[in-house]
Amino acid sequence: MTELSGSDPLEALARLPEMAHPTVSPDGESVAFYYNGTGRNELHVLDVETGERERWSDGEVPRNNRWPVAWAADGERVFFHRDEDGDEQNDVYAIDATGATEPVFESAGQASLQDVGEDGETLLVGSNGDGQMNLYRRDLSAGETTKLTDYDRAVRAGHLSPDCERVAYATNEADDLTNEDVYVADTDGSNPRNLDVGATGAEVLPVDWGPEGDRLLIADNTEDLGRCGIYDLDADAVEWYGDLEREESPRCFLPDGERFVATRMREATTVPVVYDAATGECREFDLPDGVASFGWTSERVIDEDRVLVSYTTPTRRTELLDYDLATDEYERCFDREYGPFSREDFADAEYFTFESDGVPETPARAVDLDPYETLDIGALLYDSGERPSPLVVNPHGGPRAADRKSFDYRTQFLVHRGFSVLQVNYRGSTGRGRAFVESIYDDWGGAEQGDIATAVEHVLDDREWLDGDRVVVYGGSYGGYSAYWQAVQYPDLYAGAAASVGLTDLEDMYENTMPHFRTALLETNLGTPETNPDLYRERSPVEHAQNLSAPLLMTHGVNDRRVPVSQARIFRETLLDLGYEEGEDGDFEYHELGEEGHGSSDIDQKIRSLELLDGFLDRRIDPPAAQADDD
Repeated sequence: MTELSGSDPLEALARLPEMAHPTVSPDGESVAFYYNGTGRNELHVLDVETGERERWSDGEVPRNNRWPVAWAADGERVFFHRDEDGDEQNDVYAIDATGATEPVFESAGQASLQDVGEDGETLLVGSNGDGQMNLYRRDLSAGETTKLTDYDRAVRAGHLSPDCERVAYATNEADDLTNEDVYVADTDGSNPRNLDVGATGAEVLPVDWGPEGDRLLIADNTEDLGRCGIYDLDADAVEWYGDLEREESPRCFLPDGERFVATRMREATTVPVVYDAATGECREFDLPDGVASFGWTSERVIDEDRVLVSYTTPTRRTELLDYDLATDEYERCFDREYGPFSREDFADAEYFTFESDGVPETPARAVDLDPYETLDIGALLYDSGERPSPLVVNPHGGPRAADRKSFDYRTQFLVHRGFSVLQVNYRGSTGRGRAFVESIYDDWGGAEQGDIATAVEHVLDDREWLDGDRVVVYGGSYGGYSAYWQAVQYPDLYAGAAASVGLTDLEDMYENTMPHFRTALLETNLGTPETNPDLYRERSPVEHAQNLSAPLLMTHGVNDRRVPVSQARIFRETLLDLGYEEGEDGDFEYHELGEEGHGSSDIDQKIRSLELLDGFLDRRIDPPAAQADDD
């Protein structure tokens, strides 16, 4: 990476402007998105044809860009989610070109805008204001809100039919916690009908309505790998697409209703595809290997043949592409800024696989485990070019997620500091089917953590230029859980650990997280503390805190409602009770981050988090970049 004369690489990387949630207007002429080129997250609107950009907001939208935006049906306003300092207890607001804002849906808990009705009067919103996440209909002209669903399990993926007379959504009423079904109901919540698609225990989701309102584009994983389907509501029949060789996810119908767009997983890349609904024929978009993504269903459609695609690689910051399906050509609608860097300054990722039975050679200090099924596990390695090179092991969050070949400023910063970076798509990750995802159910802290440790052993054995005495584990959210767990389960592997917004006490997490996280995440993965008390205790890092032997950095947002700050406080108090010393020269370092929740995209908050990590690595690991500075 380029040495920046007179510049701080940490700040230069953190200040690279981010674009988030690009959304096409109903007439296809404009794109609304979040952008922080001014130093703060603001709402911008781009003219698709001219490329001219206008800023609509001036501090009215959240600093953190986590939640998406959506256009009003008339294209005159944009809806956004507003919370208090990252606490995700959103209300839904509207903003127009003058910057005028007003609340359009308020609740006591978290609100999530699901869909905007084409009638210009109807909003579909998910909210946990009454407890569980359920659906609500907001009549904009009357100013009235109607609760549409009242399920014990979380409701998601709500979509209004084109005439706004019906609503499709997904929830689970089966005893099998892994199950999810598609329902269609009237928009007053009456006459809910389970479409009975897929096997019990599988997940089926509505994705988009056909333009005539007689068909639903759906996602299903009954056959293990994700597949696309079109459900004919008049015939009560479904047509499936694809050959089940790769995991695929439907995204949206095209305006003609005869084609739909989907994404296909291939190792650590994501490829867009377009299907002919009548023939089942499919072709991939003509793009280089990378990660292509779409936003809200048809809100990425520009016209009959053009769609808006977000595209990135490890060395290429996310770009907006106006892709023409008739010609398989594309134009960049919005050039990304690289600041003092060029693409050549960034490290590319090597994808590789290795075998793991979930039990590494490194001794387990917390929980002894028997070997699991041996699986091929995928991983990405970023080479810093240093010899020897220290290593940062960076498990992803979720756990239902995966690392892809996409640009990440944290990874590139670590590489700049001289650390090679290892990312592991352990069992439980997405992109490889339902069985792979469900393989960690009732086993958090088991085989998936063994996969991570085995990956470390593999790269240390296979790449002699890695320094096995300078290995650090670092992650956020479930990646933070992994950092805590690796530090107490396999302490012999690591010279340091850094955990951000991580889980430490699973029972406390169950009691204090939001209701829909309690059911959809914890109950589905682990049962309840009442049904599985031993598992909840055994797989909580705090139960094994006495095994910590390497320096630990703990950071946590005080406004985090997904993983409450109590998780960090409990671990800190336990360490102190065990006689560990806190401080820069002690056994662990602890920081609560104000005005922040479950991580943040805000530039100042990103800089703060990177500075804490950088200082910890400087003091504890002595990275090559620091050595060079000392020289």
